[in-house]
Amino acid sequence: MRISVPAAALALGGSLVLAGLVAPAAAHAAPGGQCLNLGVAGQYGEFVEGDDTHTPDAEGAVAVGGNADFTGGFSVGQELTPEQVKALPGGNALIVAGKLTGNNTQVMKGNGVYGSKAEGAVIQAHQGTVGQGPSPIDFKTEFTMLRAASAALAAAPQAAGAKVEAKGADLYLTAGDASFNGFTVSAATLQGATNVFLKVPAGSVTVVTVTGESYDQAAAKTTGFHLWDEGKKAYLLDDKLQSAHGGAIRAKLLWNFPSATKVVKSSLAAWAGTVLAPNAAFDLGSAAPVNGSVIVKSLTGKGGAETHHYPFTGCLPTQPTVPPTTPATTPPVVVPTGTPTATTTPSNSGAPSTPAATPTTPGTSASPSASGSPSASGSPSGSAKPSASGSASPSASASASASGTAVAPGGSASASPSAAANTGGGLASTGSGPVLPLAIGGAVVIAAGGALVLVARRRKAANQA
Repeated sequence: MRISVPAAALALGGSLVLAGLVAPAAAHAAPGGQCLNLGVAGQYGEFVEGDDTHTPDAEGAVAVGGNADFTGGFSVGQELTPEQVKALPGGNALIVAGKLTGNNTQVMKGNGVYGSKAEGAVIQAHQGTVGQGPSPIDFKTEFTMLRAASAALAAAPQAAGAKVEAKGADLYLTAGDASFNGFTVSAATLQGATNVFLKVPAGSVTVVTVTGESYDQAAAKTTGFHLWDEGKKAYLLDDKLQSAHGGAIRAKLLWNFPSATKVVKSSLAAWAGTVLAPNAAFDLGSAAPVNGSVIVKSLTGKGGAETHHYPFTGCLPTQPTVPPTTPATTPPVVVPTGTPTATTTPSNSGAPSTPAATPTTPGTSASPSASGSPSASGSPSGSAKPSASGSASPSASASASASGTAVAPGGSASASPSAAANTGGGLASTGSGPVLPLAIGGAVVIAAGGALVLVARRRKAANQA
């Protein structure tokens, strides 16, 4: 599998990014369990880094980091519950960081905020207020973390026993784990399917990672997504009026496009599940909805191409684990005959402390407290804030090394862990989930051992002199 640029960034510093995103699990999680949801992005039916050009409506909330063109009419938030509205940043069901265009934009539930309005633009709130103001979401920070999470999910191996089978124009995805099922499918394979059939246990989380730079669902004229219903012993065509296990399968179904820059939805099919394509221009088409959320770089859609309010509720694997590593053994320094001491052990004053080789365990993720606390804008703040590449800033890493602070195998500084739950910015923990392997930290151990050897040799030379 080809690793994308975001994946490369994750390999260098992604464990620190993810460690800063993980918080204690919710009450429903297994003891000591941790997991990652989609954070503030998961609260919105459309979460767009750049521009959003869309009509006629989105049943859930909409957050746009660029400009929004709702010419032709657009309604937002009709299906939100009072609890969901309250949980939104500032109670805003509509956020447009840039310019809002459109003469009939209706916020059905919750508030609305925009950076500016085009001349003649009209926006109204039915159960809240609307007005001009700064965005309560830091889109750059959120998408840095979303890209890191997308790359991490792509780097995980396909679930044991998972099957991807093309049978003529039909594609079958089958797996049986009760908690998590991951599939890896090439864009060409998925694009060749007229119908997609998914069979996984109800209640399990499913991530389908689609590799490739672009995916055009319309090319195969895909007509349906069919989800297995164990009670009915049959596949059900997913739609607003019916879904397997009452929607339980699609609620925990995530389509992950880590490297795609373009994704096109067929206007002939309702797409079941949430789409995470943080680098892609997403074309909804002109008919049929997405029965889930879309988290994308930019978005266009018209006609019946709506986003239906079925937010992702799954618990994603996130906790980096490094296999136990034995630190390099420092050989004793032999002193010439006649010297009272036969061996000399280097002191800690001239060498960095050797890091512990014990992997991070769920429930005890160590992350710099500076990066774990949400800021007032709803995004993590502090000196360890990840850069646009998805890795920690060089200054944060340098300060940890210069002070002699041990760096944990997961890649995060073993300073005071942050236990604050995410309350509106960054990807948040909500329950238990499988472990995502990330082999990071061995180089730190080797470097520390090498430093000890160098000090020992210098002392030997001094004694011989």
